[in-house]
Amino acid sequence: MAAAPSITAIQVENLEFPAVITSPANSKTYFLGGAGERGLIIEGNFIKFTGIGVYLEDKAVASLAKWKGKSSEDLVETLDFFRDIISGPFEKLIRGSKIRPLTGIEYSGKVMENCVAHMKSVGTYGDAEAAAIEKFAEAFKNVNFPQGASVFYRQSPDGILGLSFCQDGTIPPQHEATVIENKAASEAVLETMIGEHAVSPDLKRSLAARLPVVFKQGIFNPGN
Repeated sequence: MAAAPSITAIQVENLEFPAVITSPANSKTYFLGGAGERGLIIEGNFIKFTGIGVYLEDKAVASLAKWKGKSSEDLVETLDFFRDIISGPFEKLIRGSKIRPLTGIEYSGKVMENCVAHMKSVGTYGDAEAAAIEKFAEAFKNVNFPQGASVFYRQSPDGILGLSFCQDGTIPPQHEATVIENKAASEAVLETMIGEHAVSPDLKRSLAARLPVVFKQGIFNPGN
């Protein structure tokens, strides 16, 4: 799949998110749905820590076709649109790259806190999900993220979450470091990024702005 005119790369601070990524882990190709920054307000100042890019399988275009014709302004305020991305029957490849250096424990601690809070709020947190979160924590235990380093989350529609780490953000590694089989935990990762209590409103705006152009032009063959 070649990048089409509306599928362009996105620059987030010093990070570039390519228009298209082919993963050597499964040979699948994903297009960039959107990208944005994630930060925290510390002592009154907004500090940027991470750039997040959400890549989608081609079949996402057909799956999300019901949103064709909606404006970006409507979509960014429509929670069901983002929920359809999160739980849609297509693979997502999420790249989180560091604007500022972080240890794996620092980074994963906040991700886990948000995921557990979401699952508890919707009643999907049980023993299996607690075990999945423990496995998630173990994956980051000995990882450090210098500036530009990345984690890739491969989220499959059948509930598998594959984790990969690399020192830049261009191509995910060939072998996934950890595979977690738990649908609620897998979807919670993306839910915390673009759902109701999104850690990156910037990413939500990007997805809402770019995907209507894809829908309108019918760039990809839904059968691919």
